[in-house]
Amino acid sequence: MLLLLLLSLFLIVGANGSVLDNRVDDLWSDECSLPPGLRKEILSYQPVVEKIIRKVVGGDFKGETWRSLGKFVDKFGPRMAGSQSLEDAIDYMVGELANAGLHAYTEEANVTNWKRGYESATMLSPRKADLPILGLGSSVGTMRGGIMGEVVAVESFDELDALPDEAVKGKIVVYAPPWESYGKTVQYRSHGATRAAKKGASAALVRSVTPFSLSTLHTGYQDYEDGVRKIPVASVTVEDAMRLLRMYRRNETIRIHLEMNDVDKGVAKSRNTIGELQGRKENSSVVVVSGHLDSWDVGVGAMDDGGGAFIAWHAVKFLKALGLQPRRTIRAILWTGEEQGYWGARSYQANHSQTEKDEFNFFIESDIGTFTPTGMDFSGTKEAECIFREILQLLAPLNATQFASPVDGGPDISVWTDRGFPGASLLNKNEKYFWFHHSNADTMLVEDPDALDKCTAIFAAMSYVIADLSIEIPKNIKS
Repeated sequence: MLLLLLLSLFLIVGANGSVLDNRVDDLWSDECSLPPGLRKEILSYQPVVEKIIRKVVGGDFKGETWRSLGKFVDKFGPRMAGSQSLEDAIDYMVGELANAGLHAYTEEANVTNWKRGYESATMLSPRKADLPILGLGSSVGTMRGGIMGEVVAVESFDELDALPDEAVKGKIVVYAPPWESYGKTVQYRSHGATRAAKKGASAALVRSVTPFSLSTLHTGYQDYEDGVRKIPVASVTVEDAMRLLRMYRRNETIRIHLEMNDVDKGVAKSRNTIGELQGRKENSSVVVVSGHLDSWDVGVGAMDDGGGAFIAWHAVKFLKALGLQPRRTIRAILWTGEEQGYWGARSYQANHSQTEKDEFNFFIESDIGTFTPTGMDFSGTKEAECIFREILQLLAPLNATQFASPVDGGPDISVWTDRGFPGASLLNKNEKYFWFHHSNADTMLVEDPDALDKCTAIFAAMSYVIADLSIEIPKNIKS
């Protein structure tokens, strides 16, 4: 009787958080011991989870996510924010979501509208050689006809800062840092132009942010600091960056001609694309399952983030096809404008800011690969983590019960998880993810049909169980 009373308390106050947070301390110990009734309820979902897995991985839906993604990227190619190809892709997806029997619609969002133009770099001395480049997002262009300058090559910001300003003024700074990790190495892409400009440089070239290269170029967003002169900045291959560093350290005088006709056209209108599986409960809270639909203008965005977007919406599509209607609504969101700084997610949050505390129960995203899945990572309260860990054990048939914290592959949902909403993202065997990231190598050859099936099954199973539980997932929202 006491257990029923406690579970009833979850139902009554789960959405507002404060009373629930006071109660969970009484219900869970430091060892994450769930009430027996709640654990039994979660275990009762094992048959439906296994049904979902069978249908997606080996049954009627086998290979469908991969085939659908292939058709999509072959039809639209790259989908840069501000481009017509992205807007055409959104229109197409609204139709696909509606054809799947979901409530399909869009919500307007502002995005950046940076356009890549003519880009060229040539080493003029000590010998002539072409230097393939890719401008970094938001980079300004050069003057008409380009600029010429001597090279200063460094491995780190500390090495640059140690140089006198006179040694850098008017020159082109080449960054050739060693690969440590994406999180560490990406700082040179993000802030390299500003740091070089502060020393008086005329432009910057940055080693592509990748651990492995076959002379591949990797683009990505870079961020100018307010009040600092904007200079052109582009990526070069790992091979060229290291070659320039070697030559510079041999005291060879290196001169480069750089021309870039990139331009920032301000802000454009785009849309987040949404497909809902309505819950049984009227005015229920929502479980969001998501990925972003936009990509960079190189490759076709099959991996970043076509795979994530397609396992998200196919998860909801397959639940609908199986006749599974959870207690709460599951909302597939295909974000727009992620690559330039989560523009779609930020617009969505602003549009839902007055209702979000009651509206959202849980957030799920995939944006760091859809290779063979191993589990999920999580952000949220300790009490929410205990529930999530127990649900995760239902994925044992897929050998995908690995747990990590906090969320690492959910940049769009960080708009909420950073403030205390519970959320999760996919863990997968993505050791080679940054080989292809933001490059022309991001194609369908990266995606494996069986891995996509398993990822889709995980998103379908986890979103369904979380949406159908008798309790809300606890949250502790920061103002």
